[in-house]
Amino acid sequence: MDILENAWRMQGGLNEEVLPDVPWPSVAAERPRGLLARCPAAGMTPLTVLDGFGATVWAKDERGRMGLGSFKALGAAYVIAHEAEAADAEDMGTALEGRTYVTASAGNHGMSVAAGARVFGAKAVVYLAETVPEGFAQRLRDKGAEVVREGAEYEASMAAAERAAGENGWTLLSDSSWPGYVDIPHRLMEGYLALAAEAVEQCPETPTHIYLQAGVGGLAGALAAYFRSCWGGAPRIIVVEPAAAPALMESIRAGRPVVTEGPVSNMGRLDCKAPSLIALKGLARDADAFVTVSDAEAEGVLAELEAQGMATTTSGAAGIAAVKEMNPGAGARVLVVISEEAE
Repeated sequence: MDILENAWRMQGGLNEEVLPDVPWPSVAAERPRGLLARCPAAGMTPLTVLDGFGATVWAKDERGRMGLGSFKALGAAYVIAHEAEAADAEDMGTALEGRTYVTASAGNHGMSVAAGARVFGAKAVVYLAETVPEGFAQRLRDKGAEVVREGAEYEASMAAAERAAGENGWTLLSDSSWPGYVDIPHRLMEGYLALAAEAVEQCPETPTHIYLQAGVGGLAGALAAYFRSCWGGAPRIIVVEPAAAPALMESIRAGRPVVTEGPVSNMGRLDCKAPSLIALKGLARDADAFVTVSDAEAEGVLAELEAQGMATTTSGAAGIAAVKEMNPGAGARVLVVISEEAE
């Protein structure tokens, strides 16, 4: 495990010239909560107490979120719902007819795009790398999405999706952000605030520690910003990445966005080698530390979670794997997110 204390935290974030045109993460939780409240499938997910990890551990259980199996249901589907509402159509089921949303996905983001597009009459095209299991590709097809295989890793499939958007006049709906592409991912991250607001209401006390797993960093960046707005500087916020893909950690170390290299991780949904710039900007201000967990460490907590009725994947368990390795102590009150259901 590698641990990096965030030297930028006490300085209010990275130097201003590093990300000058990148917005801060939103903390306007009332917007997604108000829109999602109109969706019959958008109920609150539970906060569960986990045993056997030394501290008091509260786990926000996102495995049943909106019937899509992960927190990602709050992201792309919220963006699409917002655009459908703005269309002011008489029939919301056809509000986005003729529109096509295209994305790349290493997992659940694609499901959110497919489900959102289907509800409002749009089409969805999802690019998958060769390493994504065929079972997941079929789940996307079952939601009405067209699936295209492209490239050996997520970054290659993302580049292909971006090209397809430009060539066909489609709307690119990524869960990451980069120079010139910030508006849609900013709104997507805002959707995750529904989860954060629920957790603040559900926690019986202010946590002393919050562990947030990260791929490109959208979830971690959104939640960290909201938790700081509610709980101030009290909780110690730790961002958890795969050892094979420490893009946020290395960017914090360098003081600028860094693209990393490494082998494929078994934490597939977190195996992202480049950070989202919005997430990086927010986390440089809001996170206290960045840590990495190995594939073996993430795998090592799955049986303990399954025994407590919390079966998940290595990606979903990365936060609690870091808790186990770091052992914050019996007096700690820890908040983690079980981000997806078991495969």
